[in-house]
Amino acid sequence: MRTPRNQRSAEAVEAFTRIMGRKHVLTSARATAPFTTGDRFGAGDVVAVLRPGSLVDMWRALQVCVDHDLIVITQAANTGLTGGSGPGDQDYDRDIVILSTLRIDGIHLINDAREAISLAGATLFSLEEKLAAHGREPHSVIGSSSIGATVVGGIANNSGGSQMRKGPAYTEQAIFARVDEDGRIHLVNHLGIVLGTDPTHILDRLERGDWDAADVTPPPPDSTGTDYADHVRQLADTPARFNADPTFLHEASGSAGKIMVFAVRTRTFPLEKDKATFYIGTDRPSDLEALRREFLAADGPLPISGEYMSAHAFDLATEYGKDTYVSLKHAGSRTLVRMFALKGWANGVFAKLPGFGPSTADAISQKLFSLVPEKIPRRLTDFRDRFDHHLLLVVSGSERAATAQLLREFFAGPEHEGDFFECDADEAQSATLIRFGVASAASRFYVMHRAEASAMVTFDVALRRDDEDWLERLPDEIADQLLESAYFGHFFCHVLHQDHVAKKGVDPVALKKRMTQLLVDRGAAVPAEHNYGRIYPAPEQLVAHYRELDPLNMFNAGVGETSAKKGWG
Repeated sequence: MRTPRNQRSAEAVEAFTRIMGRKHVLTSARATAPFTTGDRFGAGDVVAVLRPGSLVDMWRALQVCVDHDLIVITQAANTGLTGGSGPGDQDYDRDIVILSTLRIDGIHLINDAREAISLAGATLFSLEEKLAAHGREPHSVIGSSSIGATVVGGIANNSGGSQMRKGPAYTEQAIFARVDEDGRIHLVNHLGIVLGTDPTHILDRLERGDWDAADVTPPPPDSTGTDYADHVRQLADTPARFNADPTFLHEASGSAGKIMVFAVRTRTFPLEKDKATFYIGTDRPSDLEALRREFLAADGPLPISGEYMSAHAFDLATEYGKDTYVSLKHAGSRTLVRMFALKGWANGVFAKLPGFGPSTADAISQKLFSLVPEKIPRRLTDFRDRFDHHLLLVVSGSERAATAQLLREFFAGPEHEGDFFECDADEAQSATLIRFGVASAASRFYVMHRAEASAMVTFDVALRRDDEDWLERLPDEIADQLLESAYFGHFFCHVLHQDHVAKKGVDPVALKKRMTQLLVDRGAAVPAEHNYGRIYPAPEQLVAHYRELDPLNMFNAGVGETSAKKGWG
């Protein structure tokens, strides 16, 4: 536990204990470590981690934070990759508490399951599972979200994902608390559900789902996508989606923790039960870009997803993301979530023991899963051997024939090189999970090569929609500083992920700044969907959004490299 700055902070800890019980007010360094350390970046001290069990307890805890002049970081699953869901190494002028929402995970389906009310800690997996029984699906599905990520977390970060028809996670319907410049707490109910006027009464009714159908505004028109589909078709000289896009900043959406969100209302989509998956390979990046433009210009609906990975990323995923791949394929997402939680706990324990380190559990997992026999479907490994660049394309079943015809005609042209096949069920599942495993493979590579590496240098970048030269080619003076690199991403949106591991002795901060400037010089936006966190300076329009939401600067102070001082001092 960090030593409180003053007696008021110690008194606050006692007040939190009265609200939610000592078991759910964590103060020791070991107990708080999983909450205070980011997945890749960010770490800092807090006086307590709070784990309220109800929305009313969240509200009461917030009042204690205001009364005792504390910074509060409302944290969901702590799956962010830029350190924004925990404290950082900043010049804070107040003590910090983290309020974890994961115990408050209720979901209410409304309007015949065409919309969902997701409470603060509800996960995307839980929502996906709940909706499947109704023939519906959420905005984000596996393959476009982190393991265990929450619905509210996605909204707060305008997360994007692989679902190209849907665009960034966004809603204008939420219920949240904000604190004004005079320190007064306001509960803002923009859910479109009449719940009363008293805050504790409203939040209690919301958690229990206690309302009549007549109290709920009607849903939007039903469809398999959003207006984003038309937006991404335009081959403009600007990115399709990125975190600071003013189009997607509204209250909870893009808030990055600058308000306390209790629940969000989001639309759901008809579940695509009949899908066709095509696996495409080529040695020329220009062929994939030409194919992308063919699909964007074609009549009919856009594909459901189009995920790129290099052959090298494929190899990294099958070697260093094997535990993710095998666990998801044979045990399911819930087991993997529990496994990740166990691994995080074990790493925390090992970190305290002499002769061990904070990644010992990762090393054990890597060794154990390397012994597990797992046969990758033959046609996938054949394409891995034949081609440098791969595209995993998923379309509606009704578009199967038209897609196959388009691909045949495209690769029959003498100006294009490559091949494709339609996946059977096992190939489709395996290819999807390999692509999903790429996201964790570079991190595992770094863990296993710490003796040779200095740090990870990662990007999620939104390229211009008209950028034909989409695949990065690094200057030799930068490439020579890297031990490993993986390229993958959401190809049709031109949102790509670049995970690098810098060599020992390299200054990763200076390297990242140099690499970021190369991307910005070509008209790209960084970051695209992981938000600014503790590693990117937020641009002026986003800082203005933060200041409007949080004039006292008591929520997630310092995010986006902004001021960590009270009142934005």
